[in-house]
Amino acid sequence: MGALWIAHVTVTDPEAYGKYAELAGPAIAKHGGTFVARGGRFVQLEGRERPRNVVARFPSVEAAVDCYNSPEYQEALSHARGASERELLVVETSE
Repeated sequence: MGALWIAHVTVTDPEAYGKYAELAGPAIAKHGGTFVARGGRFVQLEGRERPRNVVARFPSVEAAVDCYNSPEYQEALSHARGASERELLVVETSE
C-alpha cells in the first residue's frame, strides 16, 4: 500500500528554511516520494492553522519513514529545526 507524508509548517526563518527545501526535495525523490501538494491554497476547518502544507506520496509507509531517517533528509532537516514549527505524519493510503 502507498503512503502520504503530510507536513503542516509555519516558517520562522525563510532563509534557513529555503536551504531545507533545497535539500529535502532530492532526498524525498530518492526514496520514491513525489509531491502532491506544496504550499497551495487551503481551507482550515479544524485544528491549528499552519500557512504551509505539503503532501508527498510514497510507495509505502516504510519508504516514507526510511526517507525521514535517511542521512540526506536528516541533513535537510537540520536546516528546518529552529527555522520552522512543524507537524509531520505518514499515513497509509487505502489504494
